[in-house]
Amino acid sequence: MTELPQPPNQPPNQPPTPSGYGHLPGPPQQGHGFPPPGENPYAQQPGYPPQPPTVTQQPVGPGGPGSSGPGTAPKKKRTLLIAASVAAVLVLGGVGYVAFSGEDKDPKPVAQEPTDAKPSGSPTLDKGDGDGNGKGSDIPTDLNAGRKPGEDKALWLNTVKMEGPGSGIPAKGLWVVGDAVVKTVDKSVIGYGVSDGKEKWKIDLRTEICGLTGQTSPDGKTVMVVKNADGSNCNQMKLIDLKTGKEGWTKELAMEGLFKTASSTTVTLNGDIFALAWMGGQSAHRLSTGDKLFSDAGPEGCKPMNYAAGNNKMIAVALCMDADRTIEIQDADLNTGKKTWSYRLPKGYQVNAVYSVSPTVIDAGNRDTKQRAILVLDEKGQKRNTLSGDGNFVVNCGGSSSSDGLQHCGKSAVDADTVYLAAGDESTGGEIVAFDLGTGKVKWRAKAGDKKVLAPLEAANGRLTAYRTDPLGGAGEIVSFPAGGGEPTTLLKLPSGTSARIESSFLSSQSAAYVDGRFFLSVTRLVGDNKDEKLLMAFGK
Repeated sequence: MTELPQPPNQPPNQPPTPSGYGHLPGPPQQGHGFPPPGENPYAQQPGYPPQPPTVTQQPVGPGGPGSSGPGTAPKKKRTLLIAASVAAVLVLGGVGYVAFSGEDKDPKPVAQEPTDAKPSGSPTLDKGDGDGNGKGSDIPTDLNAGRKPGEDKALWLNTVKMEGPGSGIPAKGLWVVGDAVVKTVDKSVIGYGVSDGKEKWKIDLRTEICGLTGQTSPDGKTVMVVKNADGSNCNQMKLIDLKTGKEGWTKELAMEGLFKTASSTTVTLNGDIFALAWMGGQSAHRLSTGDKLFSDAGPEGCKPMNYAAGNNKMIAVALCMDADRTIEIQDADLNTGKKTWSYRLPKGYQVNAVYSVSPTVIDAGNRDTKQRAILVLDEKGQKRNTLSGDGNFVVNCGGSSSSDGLQHCGKSAVDADTVYLAAGDESTGGEIVAFDLGTGKVKWRAKAGDKKVLAPLEAANGRLTAYRTDPLGGAGEIVSFPAGGGEPTTLLKLPSGTSARIESSFLSSQSAAYVDGRFFLSVTRLVGDNKDEKLLMAFGK
């Protein structure tokens, strides 16, 4: 346990940071919420687990995916995102960025190549019955070949054949709304039937998607940000109805602050309010109209740089204009952005992740000392405690793109009184560790076994739902743990054979959702080499 220095100018409504400001081993993985730099946020890094998943909620009856708070999403709807991210922090005293953790493995864009992806043929749908065409493709046609008695089924697999630039084709996001599972593919948003995988609708946005969130409103709407016509600025906000496949209003984002252009934005959403952040600026808007509610571009005090929303609450991560450039956590009124409480982090600490907005659970780390703490705040912004326990806990914010912000981070789930984190490495195997929010101590641990990986999906109704995967190519399963720990119940046993090989091939860059007894896996980026590639796969009874 490491003792941290007292934060400077600690607001009067909170006690000083006690010694033993609990830290979990492992270096911080992300800065305090500024979008990472550059146009290559898709780096995939080898390691164990294959890539850290990100919990989000679908759709948002909650505060949407990523809010992680109790009662924040319709039951049985939870998404995880597995992909590598590039960590960044604001350079003190300047307006630059420096990566301090994570190694960029992303293939660099090839000069003078076309930037638009070109479809080649129609998407292929395999229903898993051996009747897929499969002509000229390496994609197996019988998804359930090798399936064993007692195992559930691969329902269908969608593949695409596209040609794109050397850096690949983005396929970010995964939403399950009503009877549709929705993906973005390049500059399009596509809805597929959950039961048969057939295309239900398609929206052509005609330009690059540079900001999105896994969160939706209770009626299935979300907001995306796309680039302007010449691709020079990420400033076109669009309302998307994921239930009907219709595009709503489009409005230009008025960028205030130091920079008037951006390559990406972060997006967070709660009910009828969404907030955007870009390098040097932020603003909040009404989802139904796109009208701006507030922004804060002033240089004084502690300036909000990013927001996290969920469960009818929003908090801001602010950069303070003091000599140490400390970071402050603030609550933010949903309509005005005004704060009623704040919590100042110690010098040198950045916010890695917001695991939950309500209850407020923050992962913070010091890039210089490599210290890390997971902090629980009460409803008045005072420190309730910090988590204390042994384990290799991975944080992965941003998921498949720099526009994913501080939510949807790591392998985590949160309910009213417990934080569930995934841990482990090649030598120990994977496990889930449950921490008591009231005491900060470990409640129980559950081993994945056989060097497998366990990823929390959803904590609700006294149960924790998780995805147990086999990085070595075996079949995975969806399991449910009692909130008090103990042996899990298997909800869905994914099939062996051909299906398992395809399933494990998703792990290097994956988003996944378990919704109403069906399990969906999708890639977050396509190679774009004019060959058939897997896009989206479904499993069920």
